[in-house]
Amino acid sequence: MKEKFMKKISLILAVLGILALAGCASSGGGSSGGGGGGAAYSVDLSTVTVSNWSYTTKGLTAPVAGTRNVDPFSRQYDGVVVHFSNLSDVTGYQRITIKCKYYNADGGEIGQSDSMAMVVLIYDVNGDLEGPEMGAGPNTPLKEFNIGGFSGNVSTDRGSRVTLRQNPGGILFQASNAGVKFIEVTEVTFHN
Repeated sequence: MKEKFMKKISLILAVLGILALAGCASSGGGSSGGGGGGAAYSVDLSTVTVSNWSYTTKGLTAPVAGTRNVDPFSRQYDGVVVHFSNLSDVTGYQRITIKCKYYNADGGEIGQSDSMAMVVLIYDVNGDLEGPEMGAGPNTPLKEFNIGGFSGNVSTDRGSRVTLRQNPGGILFQASNAGVKFIEVTEVTFHN
């Protein structure tokens, strides 16, 4: 009798386990993309403009067409602002993937690694571009260090979580390494 009771309990537990797994799969729990469906939105980089940004003066040069800064950075933490134009509404997306390349003073590409650059997603390119020391701020919904490096999530296909209350106006890439003189944006994709 004890054996029959144990078999019934085992059968009930097995059925509950199968139902639980089926529930997770149907509710999106099995998704590796981090959220609901929908097509990803990649920014058309042929429409962006860039400005050099000075860490010392916090000033921007006039925007020019392109995907990388025209003049080399003069010091560590200088950067390039990538200005967006004509973005579709991206406020419904929950993740962003941003990829870039780094170059030295001679134009030679520098390998991807930690401590090369940080990235800041910004709403108003005429406002605070740096945000708080770490994390998001009122004008900076995303700030991440080590873009392209082992510990930088934003440059992976999974990307970083972001909550957008409006469309961003651009991205600031700051050179964390004094050897980085040019930064070129190669991908900006909003996804879930």
